Order: sequence, then structure tokens, then C-alpha cells
Amino acid sequence: MAATAYEHLKLHITPEKFYVEACDDGADDVLIIDRVSTEVTLAVKKDVPPSAVTRPIYGIMGTIHLVAGNYLVVITKKMKVGEFFNHVIWKATDFDVLSYKKTMLHLTDIQLQDNKTFLAMLNHVLSTDGFYFSTTYDLTHTLQRLSNTSPEFQEMSLLERADQRFVWNGHLLRELSAQPELASNSQKSAFQVHRFALPVLHGFITMHSCSINGKYFDWILISRRSCFRAGVRYYVRGIDSEGHAANFVETEQIVHYSGNRASFVQTRGSIPVFWSQRPNLKYKPDPQINKVANHMDGFQRHFDSQVIIYGKQVIINLVNHKGSEKPLEQTFAKMVSSLGSGMIRYIAFDFHKECKNMRWDRLSILLDQVAEMQDELSYFLVDSAGKVVTNQEGVFRSNCMDCLDRTNVIQSLLARRSLQAQLQRLGVLHVGQKLEEQDEFEKIYKNAWADNANACAKQYAGTGALKTDFTRTGKRTQLGLVMDGFNSLLRYYKNNFSDGFRQDSIDLFLGNYSVDELDSHSPLSVPRDWKFLALPIIMVVAFSMCIICLLMAGDTWTETLAYVLFWGVASIGTFFIILYNGKDFVDAPRLVQKEKID
Repeated sequence: MAATAYEHLKLHITPEKFYVEACDDGADDVLIIDRVSTEVTLAVKKDVPPSAVTRPIYGIMGTIHLVAGNYLVVITKKMKVGEFFNHVIWKATDFDVLSYKKTMLHLTDIQLQDNKTFLAMLNHVLSTDGFYFSTTYDLTHTLQRLSNTSPEFQEMSLLERADQRFVWNGHLLRELSAQPELASNSQKSAFQVHRFALPVLHGFITMHSCSINGKYFDWILISRRSCFRAGVRYYVRGIDSEGHAANFVETEQIVHYSGNRASFVQTRGSIPVFWSQRPNLKYKPDPQINKVANHMDGFQRHFDSQVIIYGKQVIINLVNHKGSEKPLEQTFAKMVSSLGSGMIRYIAFDFHKECKNMRWDRLSILLDQVAEMQDELSYFLVDSAGKVVTNQEGVFRSNCMDCLDRTNVIQSLLARRSLQAQLQRLGVLHVGQKLEEQDEFEKIYKNAWADNANACAKQYAGTGALKTDFTRTGKRTQLGLVMDGFNSLLRYYKNNFSDGFRQDSIDLFLGNYSVDELDSHSPLSVPRDWKFLALPIIMVVAFSMCIICLLMAGDTWTETLAYVLFWGVASIGTFFIILYNGKDFVDAPRLVQKEKID
């Protein structure tokens, strides 16, 4: 029998313990978490004390250690996304963070403040839209990976068999699934505990029941965001020493028709060399390529793992071929050439140059260029009898600077071309019919890919995606340009003045930073440089005085002009000092040192 997690749970709370009761049909298991010793044990329903306060929950995200002690994180609300292959997919929409401790009297004022900040960080990540789970289906693997597994794999719990790249609560579940007192018990006990442990995906999932030519099929889009080298736009770029790329997302498009299942997988990820682009109050900070790092080592690690997982790699690099992005394009091309692997092909397409003046029809140049390669890579198809008809032999690995806006446009076009071939092969589309001509489905398709773009952008850059007017309508519009301008300004503000907190929140959630309540030097208590407070105040005061002098003009314009010039020069001078020292005024991460992020 395939592994499943418990779907229906009740949480019983007493001053000493948490009791998580499995309420599925025939289940008698109760997971007990001791709030004092933190020990985890298994019991049965009769062991739940009647005095406990009871509430329904929909899953355990895990536990985390903060200054005040341990906290239990549970899912309190969920929304049904849909179902496919008779498996229900849920979106977690609300959470609760419960302290093991009954009181905070053991904390100092500084510890209380730090604990409050850490809780705010934890809740910030939980409030980010895009957490999905299923109690009966492994969302972390593609259809092709799942088709190539052993019977032993199928018997494993969802947590054990999950692709750890996409288990966003893996760190939170670590203590729950590795209790020493359970390890000494039977293997069955360990398996029962894992049925309470729910692997949660972060990204985007949408499902639609569609009809073309009177033939009904399910169309699903899944984006899986990697938790390795995760973070926010300007603080996490390039790769780490293990070859993990920033903003790596695996996107799978699935078709289910009359028992047949087809899948097309693409990936995106930051340019896989050691580079950074830290915010410094400039609208677009210059990217910096590390001059001393061994780029080939990390580059090869990255593509070795990609080839093992996905097969052939067709790189589509969409960055500009001039300006500040040019060195990155040249470095990427040079690394591919130096690696000399027959499994990797490199295509550079200057998206902005080719599509300038709203000539988005020129994207067909790229599609024509890669058409033969896409046919070679193919797609995964299994028939209604469970026989694999074709395998996908490799993936398109697309990137721009952020791997968001330009990347999503290209991915949606490549996915449509694959879907065209799949639906023709399955007999949904007639010979000569074009997917673009199916107005009802095209609307569903374009909106879903635009929603996918927005979800990925909000999780990485903090705002909705740019260029979604093209994804939704197939053309660039003036309104779309205005919305892009608004989102660009919003990104500028967030990237400079709130992304440090966002990065810290992700590092805490994923276990990149562990709280030590015995540490007398909390990174949260590091004082800001005097310039951070003084210079902005001086600039505001000087600018205000300049305005006041204009409003309260004296008897002679000469005197007024002198005052205006003095305060004007003071405010402008201070502004340029701030701009010159921009890195001192942005909201930078405090938990993980810079060298661990770069």
C-alpha cells in the first residue's frame, strides 16, 4: 500500500503535553509531545485526558527552537486546490505557533524582545502565499520520477521518499522524525510517527478541468521552489559551494486525459557562478562576479546534479548582452564552453534587445531556434495501462537576472508548444488545429501561467511579476507598462528597506540559522551605524528648512535665496552622501553572515 499521512487530526492541549490525535477511519494513534522534556511518544486515543482543550488541525508543520524554547507549528486552515489521479491537493492558508512554555518569566527583557522578533520572522514566512500539501500524493516528485521507483520506495512514508529540495518544512520536522526513544522501538512505530509528519511544498499549483472538441481533460501546473539557497532577490544570487542555484524552481505541466498522463518539466535558476548584487539604494545595483572563487567547481557541481536528475540541459540565457548584465552572459557562455559537456547546450537570447519597442512577436525567433531541440527532449507520457510511451530526455533551464519575468514568458511559450504536441498525440486536438485558436482554453492557460509568474515573483522579489500582460493576453499593453512601473517601484522599496528581514525570516525557517538562547551576543541587538539614523534626519531637516524659507520669504529675495541655497545644498549634499554610502542604509540580513550568502 502506498504511504499516506493522516488527513484528519485533533490537537488536545494540556499544561504538560500536546496530544495530536489521528481521526482517520480506523486510526487509533496519538502523538504525544512533552512540553517540558520535548520528548515525542506514541500512544492511543484512550490516553488523551478528558480535561484537555481540543481543536481541529490539518497538519503538523513541525517544531522550531527560539529564545523562549520550543514551538509547535500546526496548519489551522486549508483550501482545496483540486484533485488529480484521485488525490486531493490542499493549500495551507493559516497556521498557529504554540509555545511549549507556559510562561515567559524566565526571559530577560532583551530575550523577550529577541523572541518576539524571531516569532515575527517565523510568522512572516508562514504568511507568504504558496504552501501546498497532500496526505496521499507525493507532490515533490515529477510524474517521470515517480514512474521510475521501486516497490520499497512506494512503501516509504511521504516524508522519507520526498525530494528534499522541495520540502520547505524539512528543518521543522527534523526533531519530530528523529526522536531517540522512537528509534529504539519497532520500525512500525517510526512509520506511524511519519504519518503525522507532512511534507509541505512551497511554490504554485493550479488545476483546471478543460474541454477541447468536446473532449475533457485535466490540466495541471506545478512549480516547486527549492529550499536550498533560498532567499530574496538581491541577497541570494548565483550558486553556493554545493552547486545549489538561487531561486531554483522546477515547473511541471501535466495533462490527464482518458487515463493517459503526460508531463513536461522545465527548470529555472540563477546564473550558476559565484556572483552577488547587493542593494545599495541604486535602482539597479551592479552585479559583482567573485574574482577569487573557483567558479568551475561550483558550476560543475550544479550541472552534474542537474544532468543526473533531469538528463540533457538546454540553457536559455535571457540576460542583456550589453551594460551591467553583459559580464554575466560572457561568464556563463565561457563556463559552458570550458566544461565541454555534450549534455549541455547554451543559447543566449537578448530578450530586451529582441523585443524592444514592444515587438514581442520576435520571441518566435527563439522558439524556432530551439524547436528541434525541444522535439529531441520530448515529454513524458504514460498510457492508460500504465505503460511508459515516451520519456523526457532533458529540460530547458531558463534564466534571466531574477529568473522571474523574462523567464516565465519563455517557459509559458515552450510549455504551450509541448502541450500542442501532447494533445495532438492524445487525440484531443484534430490534425491542423492550433492550441492558440481554442479561445476558452487559451484564457485558462494564459491566466494560469501569469498567476504562476506572480506567485514565484512574490516569493522571491516581494511583488507581483512584470510582463504578465503579455502572458495573460498574448500582447504588450500600455496598462501593462504602467503596472510594471508600479511593481518596479514597489520592488525597489522592498529590496532596499525590508528584504533584510525577509532574508532573516527564510534563514530562520529553513534552519540556516539556529537560535541559541545562551548566546549573550544576539545578532538582533547589533546597533546600527550612526550614519543610518543621523544622515536621513539631517537630510529631512535641511529639505524642510529649504521649503520653510520659500514659504516665509523675507523682505528681500536676496536674503531668502541665500537661505534656500544654504539648506538646499545641505539637503542635496546629504542625499548624495547617503547614496554614496547606500549599503549602510539598506535593510541588510543580520542572522547569516554575508560570506555565507554570497
